Amino acid sequence: MPAHGKVDSDFLERVVYPHLGADREEVRLGPTHGVDFGLVDVGQKALVVATDPISILPQLGFERAARFALDIVLADIAVSGLSPAYLSIEFTLPPEMSDREFERVWTEIDREASDLGTSVVTGHTARYEGCAYPWIGGATALAVGEFEEVVRPDGARPGEDVIVSTGPGVEAVGLLTTLFGDQMALPRETIEEGQERLAETDTVRDALTVATAGEVSAMHDATECGVQGALCEMAASSETKFEIEQERAPLRPGVEDICAFLDVDPWQVTSSGTILITVPPTESERVLEALESRGTPAAVIGRVAEGEGVYFDDGGVTHPQVDPSWEVYAEYAE
Repeated sequence: MPAHGKVDSDFLERVVYPHLGADREEVRLGPTHGVDFGLVDVGQKALVVATDPISILPQLGFERAARFALDIVLADIAVSGLSPAYLSIEFTLPPEMSDREFERVWTEIDREASDLGTSVVTGHTARYEGCAYPWIGGATALAVGEFEEVVRPDGARPGEDVIVSTGPGVEAVGLLTTLFGDQMALPRETIEEGQERLAETDTVRDALTVATAGEVSAMHDATECGVQGALCEMAASSETKFEIEQERAPLRPGVEDICAFLDVDPWQVTSSGTILITVPPTESERVLEALESRGTPAAVIGRVAEGEGVYFDDGGVTHPQVDPSWEVYAEYAE
């Protein structure tokens, strides 16, 4: 198991997946590596469920940190193509967080959830010794819809196009420059370009836009281990081969220079706000136009083929397993 970040697939296969409680026939999709959500048949309706930690970084400002945290939680539902309708949320607050600071977080979550049509249905809030920023709670999001409306991350089919929105590295670059930009020996304008990337991490609205734009076979957000990790997860779960031309991907201002300075690969670092999408070639233009109408850059970067694995221009690649931005964060946080 890695020291930081998500546990690897081997640990899940060995320790977690053999022990999932009762075997209920209405569970259509249980915990699966690289798949964002679970799926339950409830009265012939699809109940989509996803759980994530709540991370609040006070350095971002409590309002912006709250929006960012909520998007992370709701994104795993949004990539199913269904709109997140219900939210169960719990906070294990650090003692030093004041009532006013929590109120700022909660008010912003309420504002954003209301705008997305998401209702908080239950939760828990308390302060406990030993709790500390940024990991201050967790949440479960839910959506209900028709089974035929659900887009699964493992649905890619040979012959389809692979689309990427926003491009690699936006979250890692946005967060690291916002938190530690004054410690980086880079031109001020480069740091400012990096900090602007944090505004491009809105996964939920982009995913819902994609779902209504055309026939979509699979969606997956590029969080830990970035675009490369997400591509490997999609290819493995769909038992297909992804052939990727990296130069076709949009690369946002500041990403390349900042990743080079930090000595990390932009394709391997966390990139919330970036979505991987597979569609029949006849649907690609509709999806691209829908994203561009929101101001989100996107491009066809490859195709799905028979076989297995992910291939970049210079050969096959594997899942990074450990996100290199964790080590950078730890170094600067010291």
